[in-house]
Amino acid sequence: MRDVRPPTIDPRAASRWQRRSQMASAWLHEEVARRMEQRLDWIVRQPERWLHWEPVRGGLQAQRLLARRYPRAACLVQAEEPAERRLAEQAAAIAWWQPRRWWSHRQAAAAAAPVDLLWANMSLHMVADPQRLIRQWHDALAVDGVLMFSCLGPDSLRELRALYAAQGWPAPAHEFTDMHDWGDMLVEAGLAEPVMDMERIELTFDSPQRLLQELRELGRNLHPARFTALRGCGWRDRLHTALQTLADPADGRLRLTFEVIYGHAWRPQRRLAVAAETALSLDEMRGALRRGRV
Repeated sequence: MRDVRPPTIDPRAASRWQRRSQMASAWLHEEVARRMEQRLDWIVRQPERWLHWEPVRGGLQAQRLLARRYPRAACLVQAEEPAERRLAEQAAAIAWWQPRRWWSHRQAAAAAAPVDLLWANMSLHMVADPQRLIRQWHDALAVDGVLMFSCLGPDSLRELRALYAAQGWPAPAHEFTDMHDWGDMLVEAGLAEPVMDMERIELTFDSPQRLLQELRELGRNLHPARFTALRGCGWRDRLHTALQTLADPADGRLRLTFEVIYGHAWRPQRRLAVAAETALSLDEMRGALRRGRV
């Protein structure tokens, strides 16, 4: 397998970030989730079960959007941190008086069963081994199930990267992966017919302090060459002064660009290998006979 994992992510820093509990979703992640939900118009099949991957980190408001779109589908949540899992389960809970609560309970009875839709918003660019994560998503999907995901692309924070380079400072963030490489990784993990697209979102801020607050909510700098010690007040003041150079002369607001990549792919039927001797389960044999491939 060709190795296309991000070359500038510190695995230990990424692990620390994943273990850090978050109790609120970043505004940008919520906005990206809203836009990604609109792309579900392209998916005709109605899922019976769907999995929300890291809902707090990806955007809790998407829980309501997908529940409204798929009112009869059971929802499962995946969150590594217990506090985030509790918050996500509360958001996914259905009021006792709503009829779909009982339908949902029947559908979710087998928690380990594969899902028809896996929703993963803004996760991939913050993990050190995305190929492993994509394989997990593949394994969680039922045959013909669909993966919907988004992440940041390489053109994100271009203004901030240029500013840090001009100051002679280490990079402000790790490098983000190109959408064509994501497509290759999806195929290598066994997913089929990946469709990728991107858009650029420009955010504006009224002060350096507000800009830095937004960046802290979005994630952390996972670059191996980042400055790892504590910075002083003098450097903070120099950073604030430098950030003022990002201001638009027209309105004085600071601007940052984010490239957002969207993708979806399907889990296909297992291809039967042609060999002198092939082992198949009974279910696989029945499925192959129904499809006329044996």
